[in-house]
Parts: sequence; structure tokens; C-alpha cells
Amino acid sequence: MDASPPVPPLPQGRRSAIRRENERLILIAAEKVFAEAGFGGATMQLIADRAGLPKANLHYYFATKEDLYRRVVETIFTIWLRAAEAFDQAPDPATGIGAYIAAKMRISRDHPYGSKVWASEVMHGAPVIQDYLETTLRSWTEGRIAAIRRWIDEGRMAPIDPRHLLYMIWATTQHYADFTHQIETLNGGKPLSDRQWKAATDSVTAIILRGIGAA
Repeated sequence: MDASPPVPPLPQGRRSAIRRENERLILIAAEKVFAEAGFGGATMQLIADRAGLPKANLHYYFATKEDLYRRVVETIFTIWLRAAEAFDQAPDPATGIGAYIAAKMRISRDHPYGSKVWASEVMHGAPVIQDYLETTLRSWTEGRIAAIRRWIDEGRMAPIDPRHLLYMIWATTQHYADFTHQIETLNGGKPLSDRQWKAATDSVTAIILRGIGAA
């Protein structure tokens, strides 16, 4: 009996597409599992089950649970950093800070699990991502503080402490991700509609801009 012919390897482009899709499925599943169970309660088997992939596939892409956790955190953190690009070229605080608030509200809607992972990690003393806080986050924050101080010096907004303004924006916008269940309960048990999200974004933006004299 003749041996079966060897199976030809997949083209490079096809292999790359499969890899990207598997990583996407793993990261989506990992965000949810880490958000619900925390780093300690999450397991690679549970994440694999959520992703619909064999556990061996997870270890092919991410050697350890910590590697996968850091990737999840890095992904959401990168998204947050991009949200602040409005600061860099904005001509005034109403434009820059307003766009940043809108971007942060969109992130809370589109990436609620990632936000919860970050919040849980920080509330537990950042045992895994402390280096992010001490390096990347600190550098990013100082850059935004410098932009806000420039607007204050130019008389474009009230002389407030930039650091506490950023804390307020983070706390307010991330509330819509971290306390989704509470918000939905107070909304009759339903997620906010597109219209309600716009109203929330407009309200948060107006309150903060008026408060800093930049409306």
C-alpha cells in the first residue's frame, strides 16, 4: 500500500493570519478571565476553554500565565496611551482634554474587562506591573502634566493641579467600565444605549471643562 503524500506546509501569509487570530482569541478570553477571577484565580486551562483552543496552544503563544497577564495589561495600557495623543497637538485645553475624555469613555465601553484587570492589579499593589507604573506611566503622566501647565501659564484654563485633574478624569471615565453592573442596574437592568453613552460623555466633558474654566 502506497504511503500517503506529505501534507504541504501552509503558506507564510496563512500561518501569520492563523497566529494573529489565535492570539486575538486568547487575549479576549484572558481579559475576561483575569477580570472575573483575578490573576490568582485564573488558570491557563480556563482561559483555553474560553478561547475555544487546546491548552497546549496557549503555552505555544504564552509560556506562562504571567506572560499572558502582562500582555493583557500591556495591550490595554497601550490603548490608553494612544487615547492621550489628543494632548500632543491640541491648540487649547477644551480641544485636548475634551478629546481625551471622549477617548477614555470609548475605551471604557469597548474594553471594560481590560479596565477591570488594570484596576484590580493596582488595588492589590501592582505585584505584577509595578515596573509599568514606575516607568511608562510616570513618564506619560509627566508629559501630560507639562501640557496642562502650559495651558495654565497661557491663561487658557484655571490654575488647578494637573495631577489631580488627570486622577479625576481616570476615575470618572473608568467608572463606566469598572462599575458596569451598578450602572446597568440603575438603568433598569439594561446596558447604556448609544444615545445614553453620548449623553454620558457630553455630561462628563462639560462638567470637567467648566470646572477648570476651559469650556
